[in-house]
Amino acid sequence: MKKAVNECWGTPQGLFDELDREFRFTLDAAASKENAKCSAFYTKADNALALPWSGRVWVNPPYGRAVGAWIGKGWRECVVDANAELVVMLVKATTDTQWFHAYVWDNDVHRSRPRCEVRFIKGRVAFVIPGQKSVGAPFSSMLVIFRRGW
Repeated sequence: MKKAVNECWGTPQGLFDELDREFRFTLDAAASKENAKCSAFYTKADNALALPWSGRVWVNPPYGRAVGAWIGKGWRECVVDANAELVVMLVKATTDTQWFHAYVWDNDVHRSRPRCEVRFIKGRVAFVIPGQKSVGAPFSSMLVIFRRGW
């Protein structure tokens, strides 16, 4: 697959609105001033990976090699440290990655099961990319949902 020049794939407003009706987000942890989905948000300059997350967190992280760090941060903030009540992450549906097996799926031979809620999105998400017409992504997407006390 051709490598994307841009790691920032903005969340389509309709998709976010549907999820926000269900989850009532209070923080967008991976935003820009132009595409923030919540009144409270962190930008790249804020470095959300170094800041605490709390409340009900929406994350559409940069799509690159660092996505595993974002998934790990969501897991720690919600499941381990219990700072966040809920973390919902929109990511590529790459079930072959190290981060998927480290944080999303427990592959213990006796308990092969998810460590969190996973929702595969039907069809391709038409991400918002600055300066480009929105078209379906060249990859499948999923939601990874961490809940406090899971």
